[in-house]
Amino acid sequence: MNTSEIITTLKSKGVQLWAEGDKLRINAPKGAITAQLKNDITACKADILECLRTQSGDASLAETQTACGLSLRTIGQLIGGGQEALPVVDPVAMAAQLKVTFRPLPKGIAIGEEVLQLRQTLKENLQAKGVKIVPWEIATRTVHYPFPVIGKLLNKWLPSVKQISIQAVRAEISAVIDVERPISPVKSRLAEALYQLSARLSKAPKSVADITRSISWAEDHAIQRLEDPTATQVVMLTELDERLVHPEIPYVEKIGLGVNTLVSQFSEIVIGVSATELSILNMNLSDSRFSRSQLDPFILRSLIPKLYVPIAPLPLSRFEIGHYSPATSPYVQKLVALGQSLSTTGLLPSGFKLAEVVRRQSHRDIVSAIVNGRTGVSYGFVAYAEPPEYVGPEEISAAHWQTLNSVEGFSDDEVRTTETGRRYVKTSIGKQTVYKQIPDIWLVCSRSGANKTDLDATQDVLRLGIQETLQLQLPEGIDLQGSKLDIKPSYDTYVMVAIALAAALYTPELIEAGAPIIHFHGYPEQAWFDHQEDYAGIQNPAVPCGTYESGVFNFLSLHQLASSPQRPLSLVGLVEPDHGINLLSNSLGHLLGRVKTGVARSQIELGGKHLSSLREPSSGTASVAVSKETEKEPVGGGVQR
Repeated sequence: MNTSEIITTLKSKGVQLWAEGDKLRINAPKGAITAQLKNDITACKADILECLRTQSGDASLAETQTACGLSLRTIGQLIGGGQEALPVVDPVAMAAQLKVTFRPLPKGIAIGEEVLQLRQTLKENLQAKGVKIVPWEIATRTVHYPFPVIGKLLNKWLPSVKQISIQAVRAEISAVIDVERPISPVKSRLAEALYQLSARLSKAPKSVADITRSISWAEDHAIQRLEDPTATQVVMLTELDERLVHPEIPYVEKIGLGVNTLVSQFSEIVIGVSATELSILNMNLSDSRFSRSQLDPFILRSLIPKLYVPIAPLPLSRFEIGHYSPATSPYVQKLVALGQSLSTTGLLPSGFKLAEVVRRQSHRDIVSAIVNGRTGVSYGFVAYAEPPEYVGPEEISAAHWQTLNSVEGFSDDEVRTTETGRRYVKTSIGKQTVYKQIPDIWLVCSRSGANKTDLDATQDVLRLGIQETLQLQLPEGIDLQGSKLDIKPSYDTYVMVAIALAAALYTPELIEAGAPIIHFHGYPEQAWFDHQEDYAGIQNPAVPCGTYESGVFNFLSLHQLASSPQRPLSLVGLVEPDHGINLLSNSLGHLLGRVKTGVARSQIELGGKHLSSLREPSSGTASVAVSKETEKEPVGGGVQR
């Protein structure tokens, strides 16, 4: 077992672990620690101690007060429905938790000078920013495993060959950085043929590790040499493809280019390198480009957040599942109308089907397992927040707050509850401390992979909610087990519920009658924003789409807008660097009219063309992150226009 597996196993047995200096302290129930576990603990003692110290540091950071008066821990619990993970929003803190290794350069293969220079510079700069650089020899271990099902047949002719051995990157390594290298077409075709035959003979579902082991002997891609491909990302350095970042090439064309680049390299992140520029590509398919002179912000604000927070969809197990009637919801009809009206803007391209882009079955099965069984990936979402549901007063006095009860799992100074179970939060708006009820939040949204501009109300619209826990309601008549549809919640679930909850707490004028929300992989230029409109989030670290941390950033960005001089607000933009923007309005007609006007005037476009204009000084929107230099100050800042 690796370190994380050992800790998880021990905790499941009721074993208490803590670090005391260089000593590992254990308090275990009788019989909980077997002889094998004892050996595993001894072998991994140093890594267990480091992991425990890191977790202790996380807990300290999680108590950091943000500008809204809430700790990161509390914000995470509110939008995560009891999610236990602690959100980290500071790239310096993210860096301190990363372990990165560099795969040795291939022999006899010409590597461009610019790529080699960046490889060395990355190693030095990541280490300077607190990332632990683990030597290849320590980051890897030899993994032995038996031949797949087809091996039983091969053993008839090769009885002496019992297993395969590879040098794999350990599961606790966050990322392996490699350079582009060729593969053997002959070996790859043979490996694929054996895999497909093995898949037909075996009825059991295969994990990512099983699939990669089946073909790793023939592949020379770094992804095939990982102990756990779901735990370790692969970053590939290659020559910059100008087509991916050229401002005149339509974004829809870049989708195909980007997906094929990632699949061909089988990497989660590809960094393009030229003499003067850098680009960074992940499944968000942003077309961000950076000057080589911007290397420091590129590493800290863009690369490190992506290494720390990999793209991963929420599994259905995170939700309480129920059903609802689309025919009785006025917001479903509004959502369908929203999607249809956006079809002419081109802001919601259809994305791709895995089967159409990833040709090899083994690779397709790996991607499918990583993205939780999704058959495709789309770009953007549409949602419609319902009015928040309150029981009792929406706001109470400080004296009333003092009479409320504690809530298990929350700080007594941040969240309390009434006798009837309604929770209230102590938060800040401007210089005022207010005590606001935490309402039940519900919204309808497109299911992952659906055609956003042609939604079928009976099967494409899911209802998301947060009532202490995350709720997912399917249309009546849809059965998860028997349905032929790819029913999966959106990647952006955390973002959606965070926006709706923060709007209820800080900008209620946007959501009190319901609110349409759209997300697309592009930006409006700064001049597009009009009277009673504003935006925030431009300085946030570039975490990937829909992640836990992305939800926290959107929550904090809406809190910033509570102090906007443009209030009462009719429309806001929540910027996600290297990803896109979320637009929220209090009127479906207003949102559609403004977006269509912006597209017609080329003030709104897919891709990163207008991102730089949002960074101009007049926006003045502060970052919500906290750095080592300012970690004693509240996280988050006000909007200055």
